[in-house]
Amino acid sequence: MNSTDDHSSLSATKIRTPQHARRGDNLRISRAILYALIVAAFLCAIAPRLSAQTPGEPATPAQPQSQQPQPTPAPAAQPAAQTPPARTIQLDDFTKISSVSDPQISPDGKSIAFVLSRINLDQDRADRDLLIIDIASGAPRALTHDRKGVGSPRWSPEGDRLAFEALDTGAKDPKLQLFVLPMTGGEAHRLTDVPNGIEQFAWSPNGQQIAFVTSDEPENKKEIEKHNDAFEVGDNDYLTTGPTTPSHLWIVGAEGGKPRRLTSGAWSLAKSAPPSSPASPINWSPDGKSILFTRQEHPQFGDADQTTMQVLDVDSAATRRVTMREKFESFGLFSPDGTKIAYWYPRDSDPNNQIEIVIAPAPASGAAPADGAVATSAIDHNIARVIWMPDSNSILVGGHDATQTSMWLQPLAANAAPKKLNLGDVSPAWAFWVDAFVGRKGEIAFTGSSPTQPSELYYMASANDTPRRLTNFNANIAAIKLGKSEKIDWQGPDNFSEDGVLNYPPDYDKDKKYPLVLYVHGGPTASSITAFSFFPQLLASHGYIVFSPNYRGSDNLGNAYQRAIFNDAGDGPGRDVIAGIDAIKKLNIIDENKIVVSGWSYGGYMTSWLIGHYNFWKAAVAGAPVTDLYDEYNLSDGNVTGRYSFKGSPYVSENLKDYRAQSPITYWANIKTPTLLLHDTGDARVTITQSYSLFHALKDNGVEVKFFAYPVGGHFPGDPVRQMDVFRRWSDWLDQHLK
Repeated sequence: MNSTDDHSSLSATKIRTPQHARRGDNLRISRAILYALIVAAFLCAIAPRLSAQTPGEPATPAQPQSQQPQPTPAPAAQPAAQTPPARTIQLDDFTKISSVSDPQISPDGKSIAFVLSRINLDQDRADRDLLIIDIASGAPRALTHDRKGVGSPRWSPEGDRLAFEALDTGAKDPKLQLFVLPMTGGEAHRLTDVPNGIEQFAWSPNGQQIAFVTSDEPENKKEIEKHNDAFEVGDNDYLTTGPTTPSHLWIVGAEGGKPRRLTSGAWSLAKSAPPSSPASPINWSPDGKSILFTRQEHPQFGDADQTTMQVLDVDSAATRRVTMREKFESFGLFSPDGTKIAYWYPRDSDPNNQIEIVIAPAPASGAAPADGAVATSAIDHNIARVIWMPDSNSILVGGHDATQTSMWLQPLAANAAPKKLNLGDVSPAWAFWVDAFVGRKGEIAFTGSSPTQPSELYYMASANDTPRRLTNFNANIAAIKLGKSEKIDWQGPDNFSEDGVLNYPPDYDKDKKYPLVLYVHGGPTASSITAFSFFPQLLASHGYIVFSPNYRGSDNLGNAYQRAIFNDAGDGPGRDVIAGIDAIKKLNIIDENKIVVSGWSYGGYMTSWLIGHYNFWKAAVAGAPVTDLYDEYNLSDGNVTGRYSFKGSPYVSENLKDYRAQSPITYWANIKTPTLLLHDTGDARVTITQSYSLFHALKDNGVEVKFFAYPVGGHFPGDPVRQMDVFRRWSDWLDQHLK
């Protein structure tokens, strides 16, 4: 159920992090509960290559750019303090939000390349361009224009070229290909022409070659063209219409030429589909002799747990294991000196636990693999990014921390304490991955937002610095009269100290009482934070107090809290949410007769669960709701990985009773709440069958219910027109029942 819910991501638009980011959510199996839901979203990479979106996040489809650098106006100066304007946020303001992502500091440390996405409502897409900004002056300029599918800027080691992905629009069936733009002037030239497009790439340390990943063609491609196209079903979702082919490593000269295949076989490099963190990136050793990658034993998304770190010798194409582990390894990175490897791994080899960072010795030829040691034990939070610092003796990591996203500098010396970076009220952008970059001198660039400022680019000269905002693309949104966002704490059941976020109406009056709207985050391995989020602000502007609770399973309050959702998908989290509502009641600020619950994905699951167990709700909105965990196991893209959230497969022993007991549809007879259902017909993460079940259960028993479906793929509509329609129907339903 991992979703890209609005407060699960911090930027105004879902991060299209490195090349791999849009590829999906290889739910690194550590997102326990309903990992199944999560694991599929990783590759929600959407057919048209739009970033998988979530409520409140503008779409970021692939789009234009030109090869000649084009001037772009410098960001407007920060407005002086003034009386807030009377205008509050409106639905149309969604189209005015720009998204900044994937910052890349140049090798000389003087500039940063990044992706800027703006909504083009007339053509129902987001236009994307590559920009470069001078760090000293803050002056940006465009590097691309009118080139579709652009993304993933990557500097050559010397900084004289910039590689990026873009659609080859001259082809009959355009796919993402690799392009290189000379920074001294001239046109970008295409390096690849692979049938299925590239999934990710990386420069060699000497700048002479580029390694890339692409998927194989089906072995029986010619027979498929003759409709002899039956395929063997594996651990994939029910929407699959053909064989899932493996992805493999290739290499091409930086000046062009025929690519050379490096790996082959029925196994695959790790795959991913949004919403989720990007596919595990490939990484060159500093000497250019090896490439580190994540091997997945089968390409099906349901087998995303079967991943190990491997090192490939570029000359011989021989591979060897980094460790002795058999599962759950991903996101490996060589240290700058080449002696160590940092990688993601769930605590105690249990995917219900949070991700930790393990440091292992880089395997020498003929040396025995070694598992390494955990470096982040002192940071009791789920880690969603690791980047080596230039000294090779410390790492930068990031993840959710109460109601913010934080970054920590973790020295590798024995018993060295982590240092939390001073980010103020700015939270780095998060989409199951923290969007940041470390330069050669230890400088840090990241995209992020504050409670009143959507996605922008920030820079820190060192880990001891404070963030400096370099861009101001969303000044028009920041100038609107927004509601206050603040953290709320409460003591929850089972001795858990819990938190969430309250968004107040822009004209909040402490002497009035307001309807309470619950906007529950998805995941569940995610969190609600105080950074800018469009949809809660829109709901608050309708005169509601919006409550975004964190609940057990969220990744912001330590391992015990995250793990507590194991085999307890609904009851424990439900009691956490109710405890939060009780805490708000004590503030004497809400009308207790006007409380509604809503959410998308796992937020939809929680909505369905809560209306089946508590009867005080005025209305409900369930988007892409998991209502039947049995369906989720059998039909979703995560499918069999759901067993990690329970005691095992529903078909083994008496486990099915747990799946049934924790499925909201089991309690349909208790539901009396007027409910709006919203879902994509092509949602592989949470199959639309589950909304149909709840719809008929309520309709057949006389409960007020409406069900609207969007005829598109993905876990949330990826285009702005449909996204805005979701927001409109959602808010109209609440207005209808609260006003």
